[in-house]
Amino acid sequence: MTDMDVEGGRSAGTVGRRRSPANGEQRVVRRRPKNRRAQIAAEAAAAFGSSGYHGVSMEDIAGRLGISSAALYRHYPSKYALFREELQRLAEVNLAATVLPEEAAAWTPQQRIDHVLSATIATMLANRTTVALARWEQRYLERADRKAMDEQFAAATTALRRLIGELRPELDGHDRAVRAVAIFSVISSIGDHHTTIPAKPLTQLLKSTSWALIRTDLPAVDSTPEPPPPVEIPESFKHELLLKKAVDLFKDRGYANVSMEDIASAADLSAASAVYRYYRSKSTLLAAAFRRAGDRVSGAIGPAVAAASTPADALSTLIELYVAGSFEDRALTYVYYSEFSHVDPEDRATLRHLQHQVVAEWAKLVVAVRPELTIGQARILVHAAFGLVIGLGRVFGDDGICPQPRVVQLLGVTLFGQLP
Repeated sequence: MTDMDVEGGRSAGTVGRRRSPANGEQRVVRRRPKNRRAQIAAEAAAAFGSSGYHGVSMEDIAGRLGISSAALYRHYPSKYALFREELQRLAEVNLAATVLPEEAAAWTPQQRIDHVLSATIATMLANRTTVALARWEQRYLERADRKAMDEQFAAATTALRRLIGELRPELDGHDRAVRAVAIFSVISSIGDHHTTIPAKPLTQLLKSTSWALIRTDLPAVDSTPEPPPPVEIPESFKHELLLKKAVDLFKDRGYANVSMEDIASAADLSAASAVYRYYRSKSTLLAAAFRRAGDRVSGAIGPAVAAASTPADALSTLIELYVAGSFEDRALTYVYYSEFSHVDPEDRATLRHLQHQVVAEWAKLVVAVRPELTIGQARILVHAAFGLVIGLGRVFGDDGICPQPRVVQLLGVTLFGQLP
């Protein structure tokens, strides 16, 4: 295909040999941009990010670009190929951001870390829509592709962990890993929301937060008691049991890959029709999960503020409650962030308003504690704190490396800048 092209496929040479239009009319020749693949990838990432991988078709992407589906298929053979290539590209540029130039051999450890932080933040800002896609939709990659992406993320984490070790050699490998994952979680959290502030202050904010995570001293893990085993829901509480099983399935497989039959089977019901006695549809179950998670977070704000003597005390209480709730039900917390695009439109507006209200109330407390921040900067930090919990949970789970006291402290550092 030549650089000049009509979307129908006619080459520049053929077009050039055609006779001039009659009646002196000027014939308009559309030129296909040389960066068409990049345009397609960017538009697809935005579509996937807003509607989810399963909620977007190749026809949708072609429509957003103003081209035909046939033109799109000339660049990508399938939606999955487009999805995979964009995620792989992000993994590659993210890893490249951790590679130091040759002259870095003469730099101090602090200078080397600062270079990697700047490069990583710039990469994430330049690929914000794809960052959102990678955080919540990468589970739809096929196994080999997911493994390759995980390996690249692990390599980037290892590179940052090694640099942290050069600066703080007293830290053991787990301490360095926790900080590296925390930093990537904070920076990539910009893919979770649409709050915008100018690039320079945003970069400075993310970088100063990353440095605070590196410099803080975390509590030891050997003295931390094991979390209590999860409480099993009695079989007679079918309403709660169905919600719990549905959330677990949504988290493990993704909402689009779970059927009502799957949910019925997980709850030991004989058929999907039995589920409808408790929930009208799969989307009703998802909306119930969102309300459960949203109410848990929003309901804690009023009592925490009323009982606290200072905004710092209220914020500290909310941090502890948020972390405890997230540890209590990791699946619900994950689904709350990953499946919003699948919520029915009539429920989405109400849930989005609740989400905005929660972030706004937390941000007010952050500004009260740190008056040098704008409300926009505070909102960025609140989203970073919430994303931090998800990131640490996905990597470390309940393996004991990053238990609740450590997560609480890392959230405190993120929001306070330093512990009060």
